[in-house]
Amino acid sequence: MVQFTPIHAFSDNYIWLIESAARPEVAIVDPGEAGPVLATLAERDLKLSGILLTHHHGDHVGGVKEILARHPAPVFGPASESIDGVDQPVRGDDVIALPDLDLYLRVVEVPGHTAGHVAYAGPDFALVGDTIFAGGCGRVFEGTMDQMYASLSRLAALPPETLLFCAHEYTLANLRFALAVEPDNAELQRRFQNATRARNAGRPTVPSTLADELATNPFLRCDHRDVASAAEAHAERTLPSAAEVFEAVRSWKDGWSG
Repeated sequence: MVQFTPIHAFSDNYIWLIESAARPEVAIVDPGEAGPVLATLAERDLKLSGILLTHHHGDHVGGVKEILARHPAPVFGPASESIDGVDQPVRGDDVIALPDLDLYLRVVEVPGHTAGHVAYAGPDFALVGDTIFAGGCGRVFEGTMDQMYASLSRLAALPPETLLFCAHEYTLANLRFALAVEPDNAELQRRFQNATRARNAGRPTVPSTLADELATNPFLRCDHRDVASAAEAHAERTLPSAAEVFEAVRSWKDGWSG
């Protein structure tokens, strides 16, 4: 059994610390900033056993070099992206081992946000970087809309109880947009109220379960009639497929200022 602790970085990043309850060895995920990680390792006298990277953006990898200078460890990252420090390049369906944590993770290729973005799926959780957010999904910067929709569909096929650990606290803004798409979704209304209470109390809104996302996240609900109707009304055209609905909703969100 492992547990996860968010290390706060920048204004809204989460660097995830993965640890065993019984041992001092830990792994970290997407350390965009070194300072908070180094402070946590020192304060708790932890040993770094590995670094997991989902994609090459600076707010996810910027702290790697400085951390390695103090705590040498294997660095796993997407083989198709050039990231300094990666010495364990990974591809889809690879299984990586973190033996100090007795943990094995399956690599899932999820291009879209970046061309080589990967996620790491564990027994009951997934480290999804900037692919799925609580209530939303990442912008499509390097891949295509079709790739991003396929990537989200791949993650949506995981067991519904899967805990999704994303890398940003974007939840309230995402849920406000989701309510613009599905204002009558009662589960979404409840989720927004709960997330608002959590943020007002200074608590993270992540992880979420895949079941939560399937019930409330418009980007995972593109085959639902209410989402499709809202997307068609916004796009002012018929959208024959769920993939086209996704593209319309993602474009809508890109220009949304609500």
